[in-house]
Amino acid sequence: MQTFEKDILSQNEKSWNALAEDFFGVTALPILGCSIPTEDELKLFPDLSGKSVFEMGCGSGHSLKWCAEHGAKELFGLDISEQQLLTAKKLLNESGYSCTLFHQPMEDNTNIPQNYFDVVYSVYAIGWSTDIEKTIKNAASYLKSDGIYIFSWDHPLLHCVDLESVAISGGNRTVATEDRIVFSGNYLEEDYYTFEKIGNPLTLQNRKVSTYINALADAGFAVERVVEETSEKVLAKSSEFSSGYYADFKAKHFPLSIVFKARKL
Repeated sequence: MQTFEKDILSQNEKSWNALAEDFFGVTALPILGCSIPTEDELKLFPDLSGKSVFEMGCGSGHSLKWCAEHGAKELFGLDISEQQLLTAKKLLNESGYSCTLFHQPMEDNTNIPQNYFDVVYSVYAIGWSTDIEKTIKNAASYLKSDGIYIFSWDHPLLHCVDLESVAISGGNRTVATEDRIVFSGNYLEEDYYTFEKIGNPLTLQNRKVSTYINALADAGFAVERVVEETSEKVLAKSSEFSSGYYADFKAKHFPLSIVFKARKL
């Protein structure tokens, strides 16, 4: 792993340790992403009764708890944030579920059982990987043959497309405004970018849809479904113009999240 990637992981780990309490239970099963149908509607996960599951980027443990409530026999997870893992362990233990948790990034497969799990998944965490090809190959190595891999993240368009309200002039005055979709970034450039959450710096890399699909194919997966939808609930409700990052107004024009389901060959 290059020094640059190590620095990003170190920075993100420190920030997520600080943010753990603020994001307790945020974006966890059955929620798979922003403004998209839930797992209750999509039914991407197989019957988990008696199954072994592994979550890459388990956060506060709420998705693992959901899996346990749906019959999963063994719960495993990893996260880059030690504080998140402490929260997850506490939540699961207080709920009466045992779990095995690893404090390490998704790029590291040290000590994790190989060819063992029925389901590997990641709910809004895979984007924190600094090496998507390595991370997806790791997921493949954890799964039994015919095992299921599911992950969700921001739709790549979300970082590139924005909305703006433009004034239309008539003579010397504004006679109307027009809401426009504009490209504010370059979809083809998979660059790193840094932003802040509650004063904590975080760094991500935007990726094309094809990057995910090709990485899955190279790791020995068959893609079974790609979800690029906005939920009927969001589509049906009225929403005022807003250029907010996860605004419902945006979701009515393009998907805010994307979900992949693949099977290990």
